[in-house]
Amino acid sequence: MRGSFEHPAQTIFCWGDISMIRNQIVALVTQAIYNAQATGALPAFDPPAIEVSRSKDATKGDYATSVAMQCARAARMAPLAIAQAIVKYMPPADFVGTVEVAAPGFINLRLSSPWLVNQVALIEAAGGRYGDTNLGAGQRCQVEFISANPTGPLHMGSARNAILGDALANVMAAAGYVVQREYYVNDAGTQMRTFADTLYRRYRQQFGHASRAPLESHHYQGAYMVDLAQEVVAEHGDRFLALSADDAIAALSEIGLAKVLASIRASAEKLRIHFDRWYSERSLYEPGGAFDFVLGKLREAGVMAARDGAEWLLTSQFGSDRDEVVIRSSGQPGYYASDIAYHYDKFVLRGFDRVIDVWAVDHQNQARRMPHLMAALGLDPGRLTIVLYDLVRLYRDGQEVKLSKRSGDIVTVDEVVDEVGADAVRFLLLTRSNQSVMDFDLNLAVKQKDDNPVYYVQYGHARMAGILRKAGERGFPRERWADGDLGLLVHEREQALLRRMLDLEEVIENAALTCAPHTLAFYAIDLARIFHDFYGDCPVISDERVEPALSCARLRLVAATKSVFARVLGLMGVGAPDSM
Repeated sequence: MRGSFEHPAQTIFCWGDISMIRNQIVALVTQAIYNAQATGALPAFDPPAIEVSRSKDATKGDYATSVAMQCARAARMAPLAIAQAIVKYMPPADFVGTVEVAAPGFINLRLSSPWLVNQVALIEAAGGRYGDTNLGAGQRCQVEFISANPTGPLHMGSARNAILGDALANVMAAAGYVVQREYYVNDAGTQMRTFADTLYRRYRQQFGHASRAPLESHHYQGAYMVDLAQEVVAEHGDRFLALSADDAIAALSEIGLAKVLASIRASAEKLRIHFDRWYSERSLYEPGGAFDFVLGKLREAGVMAARDGAEWLLTSQFGSDRDEVVIRSSGQPGYYASDIAYHYDKFVLRGFDRVIDVWAVDHQNQARRMPHLMAALGLDPGRLTIVLYDLVRLYRDGQEVKLSKRSGDIVTVDEVVDEVGADAVRFLLLTRSNQSVMDFDLNLAVKQKDDNPVYYVQYGHARMAGILRKAGERGFPRERWADGDLGLLVHEREQALLRRMLDLEEVIENAALTCAPHTLAFYAIDLARIFHDFYGDCPVISDERVEPALSCARLRLVAATKSVFARVLGLMGVGAPDSM
């Protein structure tokens, strides 16, 4: 499809209408093909999807495309000749410095130095919103994360869910979506009944009834259950002993749930996470709730069937290898009943355009079935993204610290945050892809050396802040360098720093497209490395050989880099200190 591109040769674009340099180059090359076709330099054919990548060899340019080789069969021409025609008819663009052809048909583009240095002014103008894109175009996106069973304190496995989900929500907002953060409270089902029964037994033990209330293997063994029972005794005394077991368990379930949720909220706040909504699973099954509503809709749609005394959702009609039980023969909801009702509520009743669920890797089978459930609900499965994350292994002094809520050997989020700080927890948990097992080294997290990535990056920001402070002390207040001549930024280290800052928009958009916020950490570490290289080779104010005009230009560059650093760290939920 040719879209809105014009065919006359030498069309000049208003590049501010097209996001990201890579996309701008695609548009430029596409127009060049049409221009060449209009003059007969190339035969008529529909251009392929053009791929533009960063050049592997910086000496050949900044970006490269192999589009000429992609077009060879359709054009019935040698790739080298096609590339030469494309370059000849490429319209002017202020961001392009040089364009060269290389055998067997590559097109290499180098960014214009004057255009590149002027990006500092755009970074200054954008302030804290630099790198934002309009990928989402205002669509409503819900990110549901953590959602750990409210049966105990958050441990480090849940922390990975928390940081992944929160950073992803930040990324989606930066990419132009209107984002809601939601915690799905699993307050129905077997786990809650086991939790309440455990609390009841621990409560009775406080009054010497241990022999009549022993814990079994399926109960929650953690010492936190004893602490919880002691809190209940302190607040309510022995009044639940006079109740029947069922009534006592029901009452303690509500009290225990409220206390655990308060603990989870407090732990989330320690990680700087705030939810827009806490959604109760039980509310799905209330009279007139989402479950009854969607069940009626599915029956009307004819995708439910009675079989073996149960009611089944015919997901086999939508590509699944099996149907799913919605109502068991006992009359109780099936395993996927909550998922069906909850996602119908998200998409249909609340009208989210897109939903992202962050789940632990042990839910992978459930995740594989969700597209079929979506299709059975009449919804586009592409609107739901499930991000699975792998385990966290915690290490101290080279030894693994085991995590197990049931065994009672728990290392909680609170303990780790208290020991290493929220910044270290958030940053380090984003230094691996969600698909990889995460090894979290408690010793590294507090280490003030360059091999600690959070220290390395934050120290870069603090160094920038220090440069700007010293500038004011040495006769270079902001008003002196605010209009510094950016054209003086010709050193290779300066331009390398600018090129990497320019990538932020693409980093944000790709992180949103792939639901991979860990790429922010990679970008931050690389940007810190490039800045430290710049700092080593390009004195700003400390060298008498540096002319005042160059100092002013470099101070603008440092201030812009500091802004980009703060932006990336902010998206990660990590602090950007001015001193360390």
